Amino acid sequence: MVELIRTNDAILIGFVESLLKQAKIPVLVADRHISALEGSIGAFPRRVLVPADWLTQARRLMIEAGLAAELRDG
Repeated sequence: MVELIRTNDAILIGFVESLLKQAKIPVLVADRHISALEGSIGAFPRRVLVPADWLTQARRLMIEAGLAAELRDG
């Protein structure tokens, strides 16, 4: 799995996850449940991960959706 996006923005994560699922690109949101440990203060960013062989398609989809600035360098 390769990190596509890292953010504390729950709305962005939901949007990205939805876009990827609609495109049938496998997606995993890591660290989603860390908020229970941190007390929901948003100190730990969540990571959106995709399989390495889907990275090109996922990055292209994010760019087309206007989310290029959110992408991790890769």
